[in-house]
Amino acid sequence: MKFNELAKQRCSIRSYSNRMVSKKMINEVLDAGRLAPTACNIQPFQFVVVKEPENLAALAGSYPADWFAEAPVVIAICTTPRKAWVRKKHDDKNYADVDGAIAADHMTLAAAELGLGTCWIGAFNPKIVRNVLKLPRNVEPLVMLTLGHPNEKGRPKDRKSRDELVCYETWTNKA
Repeated sequence: MKFNELAKQRCSIRSYSNRMVSKKMINEVLDAGRLAPTACNIQPFQFVVVKEPENLAALAGSYPADWFAEAPVVIAICTTPRKAWVRKKHDDKNYADVDGAIAADHMTLAAAELGLGTCWIGAFNPKIVRNVLKLPRNVEPLVMLTLGHPNEKGRPKDRKSRDELVCYETWTNKA
């Protein structure tokens, strides 16, 4: 499938069948995240795969939506900011979140290519996630991705036009 077709096909899924996701498919999704580009190739992230029902139920306390608890797999993308590249000369911008977000995006696209559904969760309670996953103090839970066989097609995408999003040469030149 061509990339733009895949990007158009991918959508947030909020209903999952109870069919398990094979280890092979999970590994393909994880490899897509592992292969994502990172600033200076530092790769300041790790992925925590959660499949056990009691751990999934505990994670559901961090994001109490009924559909979240349906997902047979949750992948937590966790970053270690102190290991990430930092733009030192100018503003000390830490790229851990950027690197983790790119990895998460690669995973959502790989899952879509496999016919799996995902939903990117950022509005979770990090204290609960930290406790359930037993994260060290220096590791941050950035994103949780639900993963599973979809029970729905997902909502159509509503995206801004290219003209609304693109400038040429300067911010004020919409051409």
